[in-house]
Amino acid sequence: MQTLKDFEAKFGIPLLEGYGLGEASPVVTKNPIHRRKPGSIGLPIPNVEVTIQDEQGNVLPHHTVGEICVWGGNVMLGYWRNPEETAKVFRKGWLLTGDIGYQDTDGYFYITDRKKDMILVNGINVYPRAIEEILYQYPGVKEAAVIGIPDPRRGEQPLAFVAPAEGARPEEASLLRFLRDRLADYKVPRGIAFMESLPRNATGKILKTTLRQMAANVGPVDELS
Repeated sequence: MQTLKDFEAKFGIPLLEGYGLGEASPVVTKNPIHRRKPGSIGLPIPNVEVTIQDEQGNVLPHHTVGEICVWGGNVMLGYWRNPEETAKVFRKGWLLTGDIGYQDTDGYFYITDRKKDMILVNGINVYPRAIEEILYQYPGVKEAAVIGIPDPRRGEQPLAFVAPAEGARPEEASLLRFLRDRLADYKVPRGIAFMESLPRNATGKILKTTLRQMAANVGPVDELS
């Protein structure tokens, strides 16, 4: 959401958000030109159905967070010669996207995070994306990513990785105060690890798997900075 605001402030033109994945050829939803909702991925394209489901496959009511599931002619038949992986992403004909989100009362869908990135703190779901959105609001933060790290008492705790903008030197204590003013205590990261830049793949996506490996191999937060 912060990226959208920054883009529109700079260029003065609206962005129309949408959603898709390779397993659905690849467009699933888009915002209508004249009825867009910033922050939403929009409405399903024609002949495609989207629902929010729980772990048992029950369709959830509006504004309830669950997994985004897709049905339609654009959905793949399966992974090539890989029936085991295919079985993992289908349930009663619905494609399980692995994305977490909800639907509002107007039918618009929203993504809150990736299912595999969700952090479980004291049995409560914490979505890294919500923390990252706050981090991007802090002056001098160029890149931000949040992962979960093991905690013997809480199960997991959030850990943030931040790359400062050129010439900026944000301080951990100040940044954590900024987060505490805007988040519940259990969502505030255990610490901030500063890096020159965050690891990305060829398409520019931040590699959280690499960040998890770094956290596991190095240990204490201050050693990652």
